[in-house]
Amino acid sequence: MNTPHRQWQPVRLSPTPSRKDAVEPAPEAEHVPESEPELEAESVLDVERLLDRVASAVGDVPALLAIAQQAGRSAPKPGDGRTARLWELLASVAAVDVAAARVLEPHLDAGAILAQAGTPGSFTGSWGVYAAEAPGTRLTAAPASARADGRSPAETEPREPEPSGKSGGVQLTGSKPWCSLAQFVDHAVVTAHTVTGGRAAFAVDLRAAGVTCDVPEWTSRGLREIPSGTVHFDLVPAVPLGGDGWYFQRPGFAWGGMGVAACWLGGAVALGRHFEAALQRGARSQREPDQVALAALGEVDRILSSTVQYLAKAAEAVDAAPAGLAPAGPDSGAEAADGGTVAGGAEATTSAVGGWSEALRVRGTVAAAVERVQLLVSQNLGPGPLAFDERYGKCMADLSLYVRQHHATRDDAQLGALTLQGEHAW
Repeated sequence: MNTPHRQWQPVRLSPTPSRKDAVEPAPEAEHVPESEPELEAESVLDVERLLDRVASAVGDVPALLAIAQQAGRSAPKPGDGRTARLWELLASVAAVDVAAARVLEPHLDAGAILAQAGTPGSFTGSWGVYAAEAPGTRLTAAPASARADGRSPAETEPREPEPSGKSGGVQLTGSKPWCSLAQFVDHAVVTAHTVTGGRAAFAVDLRAAGVTCDVPEWTSRGLREIPSGTVHFDLVPAVPLGGDGWYFQRPGFAWGGMGVAACWLGGAVALGRHFEAALQRGARSQREPDQVALAALGEVDRILSSTVQYLAKAAEAVDAAPAGLAPAGPDSGAEAADGGTVAGGAEATTSAVGGWSEALRVRGTVAAAVERVQLLVSQNLGPGPLAFDERYGKCMADLSLYVRQHHATRDDAQLGALTLQGEHAW
């Protein structure tokens, strides 16, 4: 029981890459402020060094966003053959600080969305992804020409949106809920209702005139540095990303949902490491763990090991999915990145692996693992660490809120409906 304990060691879903495998040419570096010299562009995504930076920046949102931008220059994208590496990165950051992963994940997801939409060159600055819906809020996209002649979106004749790249071709009006870090990030991918009756994704500059961000009264003890408020848009120009339904139908929607689960898993790994370290400290003080504590640690190991293996297998399936995979969006009520629900109105893929049904399996499995690990660790460590260990208590609180993006039995009901249609491998 004398293994060195380092909270921010990487979470491995696959064999450790060689130095040759790890080296990837980075895109041309963006300007880095002189106050952040350590974030200069690198030809290698050095995960261990990045984790050290994250550990030093816990609670500092601007610093975490700078780290996210640096990581986004060379991080893998889901489905590019290195999905396991991407999910390792997300899980590893969450194992350092869950809130830091909550900053990194949407930024990387936005980069993937922009690449899937054929506009990777617009991935500059910091990004959020806002797809949630909530009662009493509605965001509408309409051609700018309709606004110019005084017509409301409802009076506009249905037509295809302006080609992406024509600035101001589409304007957003209304409100979007659950917009995490909107007051900090530069840009966002948002979903909005269109004049054709569907929903589509748009890239928008959150610094543009007409954008206002509510700063919510965030009473939660979890994710305290990442409040999620409502953003209001008043005739704000936006660039279409695909057409109606594309955002939800693309395979990347399901893959992004699995990436969130990788963050949850990283938080559970952090708790397992806290538990193991506590038992090691006790043993060094001549307080050997009893059979109850050892049984709990054994169960934690079994849960984490099997869940890591399952996520690794899911990553392989994502990378093996054919480029022309059928739509992978949800039938209804899927969880958005920031809370609330999204209603894609799309048919899920009939493939048992790689589509929305697999995303539901992954998210449900990881969420159950997280909740069981939280219970085992908290029962065995008692109130002391919750009261006096800042990093442990923060992890518990952050993870408890973050994992509630999983809708538990409602998501299982979605999966059950897909299973009844034959979307399973058993």
